Formats: sequence, C-alpha cells, structure tokens
Amino acid sequence: MRIVSSLVAMCLSVVAVRAVADTPATEAANLARVEKYAGAPVEGFTMWSMYKWQGLGPEKLAVWTKINEAYLLTVEQPCIRLQDARAIRVTSQMSHQVNRRLDFVNFGSQHCQIVEIRPIDYKTMYKDGEHGVASKQ
Repeated sequence: MRIVSSLVAMCLSVVAVRAVADTPATEAANLARVEKYAGAPVEGFTMWSMYKWQGLGPEKLAVWTKINEAYLLTVEQPCIRLQDARAIRVTSQMSHQVNRRLDFVNFGSQHCQIVEIRPIDYKTMYKDGEHGVASKQ
C-alpha cells in the first residue's frame, strides 16, 4: 500500500509541475528567450517530421524539425486556446514544405493559419545555455 501511495504522490507532483510550466509568465519568458535567437521571417521550411514543439502563447509556438533545427511560428488570430493545446499538427500543402499563408497549425477543432515563420538559431541558443524551453513531443 505504501508503494501505491508513493506512486500516486509522484504522479500528482508531475501534474503540478506540468501546470506550472504552462503559466502565462513562463510562456512569456520562453517566448522572449526564443525571440532573441529568431532570425528574419522566411516564406517556409522543410519538415519531414516534427521532432518536438512548444507553445509560447496564444499565437506563437516553436517547432523543431530536427534536434537542432527549430522555427518560431505565428498563427493568425483568433486561434482559441493554442496555449493549452496538448498535441498539434502542422500541415504541409506542398510535399514536406511548410509555407506561411498556405499551411496551418491544427489542434482540437482549431485550424490556425501560419502567418509568419522565423528560423531559430538553436545551436547558438543551446551554446549560450538558453535552451531551457520546456517542450512537448
């Protein structure tokens, strides 16, 4: 019985940590950290699969296509509750090419058009010790 109690307590602490990681203040701090390393807007990028992603607020998210290749996406509003999404899908209308104005971030019943794509210099971000962005996979 003691083992079951310990497991339940551990699971509850993981849920509590998860809730803290999604606060608006944490999202704002993560967005500021990512924007510091984001380059100029581009029209699109190649994505064979999504390595991981991180919500950065109601209209922004970071998407990793490889372990060291990431992009900051801005979606058109309204995109209701993007910051609460637990899973997303990024569309690719042109065979593994994600393009602003052509592709979307989908989650739940939402279909949010991508309006801006900025590459993130993740290698420099990592080297500078700023890679502490919590991610979803």
